[in-house]
Amino acid sequence: MPSHYRDTRKIDPNRGKTLGDGSPNDNDRIEIGPTQLAFGEWAAAGLELPDLAAMRDHRWQRLTKHIADRGYAGLLMFDPLNIRYATDSTNMQLWNTHNPFRAVLLCADGYMVIWDYKNSPFLSKFNPLVREQRSGADLFYFDRGDKIDVQADVFANEVRVLLEEHSPGNKRLAVDKIMLHGLRALEAQGFEIMDGEEVTEKSRAVKGPDEILAMRCAAHACEVAVAGMERFARENVPRGATSEDDIWAVLHAENIRRGGEWIETRLLSSGQRTNPWFQECGPRIVQTNEIISFDTDLIGAYGICVDISRSWWVGDAKPSNSMIYAMRHAHEHIMTNMQMLRPGITIPELTANAHRLDDKFQAQKYGCIMHGVGLCDEWPLVSYPDKAVPGAFDYALEPGMVLCVEACVGEVGGAFSIKLEDQVLVTEDGFENLTKYPFDAALMGD
Repeated sequence: MPSHYRDTRKIDPNRGKTLGDGSPNDNDRIEIGPTQLAFGEWAAAGLELPDLAAMRDHRWQRLTKHIADRGYAGLLMFDPLNIRYATDSTNMQLWNTHNPFRAVLLCADGYMVIWDYKNSPFLSKFNPLVREQRSGADLFYFDRGDKIDVQADVFANEVRVLLEEHSPGNKRLAVDKIMLHGLRALEAQGFEIMDGEEVTEKSRAVKGPDEILAMRCAAHACEVAVAGMERFARENVPRGATSEDDIWAVLHAENIRRGGEWIETRLLSSGQRTNPWFQECGPRIVQTNEIISFDTDLIGAYGICVDISRSWWVGDAKPSNSMIYAMRHAHEHIMTNMQMLRPGITIPELTANAHRLDDKFQAQKYGCIMHGVGLCDEWPLVSYPDKAVPGAFDYALEPGMVLCVEACVGEVGGAFSIKLEDQVLVTEDGFENLTKYPFDAALMGD
């Protein structure tokens, strides 16, 4: 019996075979993606959708060029986010981070092979850039017991055969993260193992046009989710029974509702728990007339990280003058540092010329001035002068890089910390702040 497209289950019945980003208009599709809710909000906001096929091709070309430019035979990736970058496919991402069962080999000629979970080779077949699906890269103890070395030899031999065909005579293989037995097996095959993380971080650092469109969409979805979290906090904290976890759960739920994926940390705290920073959210009942500070660290739509921070004053009373001063100082810090962003400026120059926090805030300042962002927190890192290591980041910014500009302002032994962070695109002639979420009016003293 013939099968007609009109009979399939569409995501959007008003469209044909594909959605606006080029993904299948099919509720049974393999790849994960944004929801109808997200698409509707983006359309209302006038956002342009990325062309996912073009985005995948851009990433594949960047990785291949970086491999070839270094004279490597190929790049072997185990990091789930590097695999996402190379293939745009996912498979149990968080579980995979501590049970590495996936691997991707990208050869210097562009030929790409994935080793996936043995029962799910179909998960990357939507992407024609992935030329083969295999299994057998699971080289961890839970899965292989006392015979990991046997499977590691099988896997390493497969890599050798592939590279003999696609990069004959070249034994320089870049590897990002690999289990011990896998490394030993590759070395036994005669490979010279090179630093794969250097390749992937440099490749991922510069975003293509469609990656930037995807990031704009992800940022919008994140900020809508943050707004939901703020509404929940302001409505429920005065009732006296709302925990930090209750508030944080709203961000999780709203992210997932829009096709987001996970949140990397639990960095929301309230009142005294905001100082020192990095206490993660818990069961504490948030009190009225207290501060709430948070850092999203959110992996959102299209797998894009949206890493922004805000501090809120929740209550009818006026925050203290010390809070208002700290908030304004933190705001000045990120806005002043943001003004330095442009193509050609070097990371050491950013470090040397950064806005200086007051002495009383130095001990608890954030771990960096800025950091790259894409599929997660990425290279490069811009350190404060007292933490900078000469020669570690001697590079210039390029158009298409995206950096998160940070501030954490709180005194040792103080009653609060202010946490602010915006996500900023380096453009051809300067920068564009991608973060639109407002700063708390009460804390700004408005």
